[in-house]
Amino acid sequence: MTVTIEAHGVGRKFRRGWALRDCSLRLPAGRVCALVGPNGAGKSTLLELAAGVLKPTEGSLRAPAREHIAYVAQDKPLYPQLTVAETLRMGAELNPARWDAQAAAAAVEGGNLSPGRRIRSLSGGQRTRVALALALGKRPDLMLLDEPMADLDPLARRELMGLLMATAAERGTTVLMSSHILTELEDACDHLLLLDAGRVRLAGSIEDLLAAHTLVTGRVCDLAPHTVVSARTTGRQLTALLRHEGPVDNTAWQCVEPTLEELLLGHLRAPDAPALLTGMGPSAEVAAA
Repeated sequence: MTVTIEAHGVGRKFRRGWALRDCSLRLPAGRVCALVGPNGAGKSTLLELAAGVLKPTEGSLRAPAREHIAYVAQDKPLYPQLTVAETLRMGAELNPARWDAQAAAAAVEGGNLSPGRRIRSLSGGQRTRVALALALGKRPDLMLLDEPMADLDPLARRELMGLLMATAAERGTTVLMSSHILTELEDACDHLLLLDAGRVRLAGSIEDLLAAHTLVTGRVCDLAPHTVVSARTTGRQLTALLRHEGPVDNTAWQCVEPTLEELLLGHLRAPDAPALLTGMGPSAEVAAA
């Protein structure tokens, strides 16, 4: 298995404390990985470390060389005095061997963007289009996206997500993308990395992670030998998210596979539930500072 990002015991400390600690993971090449978690979980820090913007305080992280990475930060930093055309021309000049003008042009189309408009005059959604145009035009091996669609309306979000996924599939690009819009991620991503309080809670194929859990509803009773991730009781009825150990007795319980949202919310409601790392090779749980 070819690995695009590999981290061993990575930690990053700021003045306020540790954003990540003892983070170990492997991301296979060619995957589209959703990076999720609450605010302050360490998502942006992990993306910045992978992009080479930050250096680890401890541990090691291996990723492709910078010229093979495209990183779109939350604030979409662009040169405000340049025009749209000048920005794209700069992208082409900085990446002469790999630049894909057609992919860059496709990203800015539909945004009512005149080539002569200066970046400082653009709306947040229009700046997002230009930032994604630079990322796609670079033809990267690894694309790191931090809340890339947050400034877009639903129609533009669907359009650009479709373009992004089609381009990644065609080129075999590895994508690590953070977002709070779970439906957007469920439709686009095949891998998952859940961070919470600076530690990895879930990592691996979304299909495998969902298959490892069961959502059960029934009378209150002992759920052994299964691991209860989270549970709530209403009267005599219990609803629980289980990490099942063998088959679940469906004569005693109403059993369904959880949705991605139910899986994530169940783990976020239960910070002491054991981590599950599947399909990414050797990994280690990230302990909070």
